[in-house]
Amino acid sequence: MRRRKLTGTLHHSVLAYPKSSAEYCNSISNSIVNSVSFGGHENKLQCLSKANLKYPILFAKLQESDAFESKGCKSYEDMLDADTEKSRGNFDIKKSSEGSSESHFNEDEVSGALSMSNEKFLEYPLNYEVCLGKLRAVYLHVLAAEQWNASRLNKCHRSCLESATNLIHYLALNSLDVDELKQELYSSGLVDLERTNSHVLASITAAIKLLENLQPNSYDKNHKTWPLDVIHHDNVQESENYVDFGIIAMRKKASMNKAALFGPAQDEKNINIMVTVGREAIDNETLLSDLVKSGANVIRINCAHDDPTIWSEIIRLAKHCSQMLEKPCRVLMDLAGPKLRTGPMNSGPQVLKLSPKKDAKGDVMFPAQVWLSRPGCAPPTPSAVDATLFVESGKFFNEIGIGNVLEFVDCRGRRRSLKVSKRLSASSGYGFIAECSRTAYVGSGTKLCIQKKKGKSSCGEVVNVPAADQFIRVRVGDLLTIIREPSLIFDEIGASTCGAAKVTCNSGRLFDSVKPGDPIAFDDGRIWGVVQGTSINEIVVSITRASPKGSKLGSEKSINIPKSEIHFEGLTSKDLVDLEFIAANADMVGISFIRDVHDMEIVQQQLKKRKLAELGIVLKIETQSAFDRLPLLLLQAMKSPNPFGVMIARGDLAVECGWYQMASIQEEILSICNAAHVPVIWATQVLESLTKTGIPTRAEITDVASGMRASCIMLNKGKYITEAVSTLNTVLGSCSTSLHITSLYGGIELLASCIMLNKGKYITEAVSTLNTVLGSCSTSLHITSLYGGIELL
Repeated sequence: MRRRKLTGTLHHSVLAYPKSSAEYCNSISNSIVNSVSFGGHENKLQCLSKANLKYPILFAKLQESDAFESKGCKSYEDMLDADTEKSRGNFDIKKSSEGSSESHFNEDEVSGALSMSNEKFLEYPLNYEVCLGKLRAVYLHVLAAEQWNASRLNKCHRSCLESATNLIHYLALNSLDVDELKQELYSSGLVDLERTNSHVLASITAAIKLLENLQPNSYDKNHKTWPLDVIHHDNVQESENYVDFGIIAMRKKASMNKAALFGPAQDEKNINIMVTVGREAIDNETLLSDLVKSGANVIRINCAHDDPTIWSEIIRLAKHCSQMLEKPCRVLMDLAGPKLRTGPMNSGPQVLKLSPKKDAKGDVMFPAQVWLSRPGCAPPTPSAVDATLFVESGKFFNEIGIGNVLEFVDCRGRRRSLKVSKRLSASSGYGFIAECSRTAYVGSGTKLCIQKKKGKSSCGEVVNVPAADQFIRVRVGDLLTIIREPSLIFDEIGASTCGAAKVTCNSGRLFDSVKPGDPIAFDDGRIWGVVQGTSINEIVVSITRASPKGSKLGSEKSINIPKSEIHFEGLTSKDLVDLEFIAANADMVGISFIRDVHDMEIVQQQLKKRKLAELGIVLKIETQSAFDRLPLLLLQAMKSPNPFGVMIARGDLAVECGWYQMASIQEEILSICNAAHVPVIWATQVLESLTKTGIPTRAEITDVASGMRASCIMLNKGKYITEAVSTLNTVLGSCSTSLHITSLYGGIELLASCIMLNKGKYITEAVSTLNTVLGSCSTSLHITSLYGGIELL
């Protein structure tokens, strides 16, 4: 992947070495940089000396020709010179007329510093002079980028200055084609520049000093081979403008930023566990307590679902559990944002299906486990039961005993029975476990009668059965019509004027933005289609990807149109209302579907207006636009004092950017956030199989290991969420003591030599997908940056 250009100037007020301008110009005169090609552009590093400046300014000046493929522009390798004497050549600083305050170089007398062929490198194990020349050129380029972006850095909050500066250094380093240099330094056992994202300048400085000490032809110890005294920190600390860019200081800064957002680390694993919860946390009073006990320390609430009444109760329960267990637990609330979703469908019948597990022949293997209790008494272990029935009757539970058979007529008019097998205590009472050996449909009003040999049977009435979620089922080749209506009742789900199934979406932006031929995705990419036709009130979609047996599409499911230029406002009117609630009740706010700096500015304005300087901010990266502008978004976020982090929302991000790119995208986000000392949340489908079925896949466990490079791992809700949190906590604890987790960026390196796929119906498609992913990773993840110097110019 080609490098993008990043030019800059040297900002010595930050490094602030107290020297006079003349002395500094003399000391810099032994540098090795002149005309260097960075990322296909020829740049000139020139030195200016101004009478009214305390320090000279070094800057990278882009040539007038801005073409990436300019024939007249020398390549990076062509410009690197291995000649020691030239590498130590002087800048020829010509004095201009008295009226001019600038001095510049004689190009003919300045050597190139960054070029050497692979053949020459193979002749010697390591050419110290050449590596020194390269590193010095890189060092100057990194500092030049800092000065060029000084206006951005000056706008950052003082608490973020070090992090913002290191981000600029990182982008500058990764804008250069220095793969050969990195490989030479790494293979020689000197330094691995791929693992220095959080402390770029200190690592380059250390590498220069190390090479100076290891030169075969050693110089007089009193002779400084590298004239820039900014790398010799003698008495630098005396300067009032001094900022410590040392490795320890940078790592400490990253830890402080993490603690500011998530709170101090409580154990050795040092990785937070976040869990998404909803209404089920109220229905089951022990759920939040079990989650906190299992290791969760952040509770996430999605404001796209439920209402403030539900949110308030969840937060109250979370804080109560945190206090009782003496374990910290913070609350993150995600704003719904301008996300497109399918509209609501009117509630279906209040019916609950009881299904025993059967084998291939249809014989019952395990009866359905049903929890019976009074209303409001949740089962002690929700994952151990298949269904919960609340029964209202004064004498009913007093007369039930183990072994009793409860007879009833289900919603289809068929006679069924439940056999009571256990009596269990719960947090708010007690209940019974009953077994159902035949499929039954139970609804509100169904009467359960205790079978007795003599006398009248006691009966109880089933109440509070939740309404069944409605959905449509679509297959490849089907037509689906999206209509501009607020809701759709169940009876209307069927054929429209074109014979297609129907869903709704009341967002006018969708109907104004799509055109025939545009791809469109539903439910986080589980269903894909192509727009066939549009009108003011309808969009007709042809389904191109779905489950072989048909995919369910219900209400409140995501709609993505990755190729359309749809415009979203930063915060919706609902977001502004919800923000008031979040400000009073939560610790962090998640900004959904943020796209550019303007969106971030709107958020900061609203927080400043409400005087919420301590509210944590989580930027959810889930669009191509946000990913492309990530460095700029981080620099904008650093303008406010609020602690902030980044969530890799891999669901929408994969749909928007393409599944094949997800490996390189998530690595790039991790790398950039590491450079900016920004905590990252690893989200979407983490341990999803375990959460939903109780059994993890092997790939899920290794995904957790990859997620350990983030500061927090998020799990979505599911039937076995408590078990999933416990498993995740165990994996994190075991890995933190046995593995040294480092960034695989530039170091994914395709660690295995071969990847094996097992046979299956779609093995051909799997092989093709794997081949595409491997090709994408090998070109984008090997020590390169997707950003280089993205727009920081």
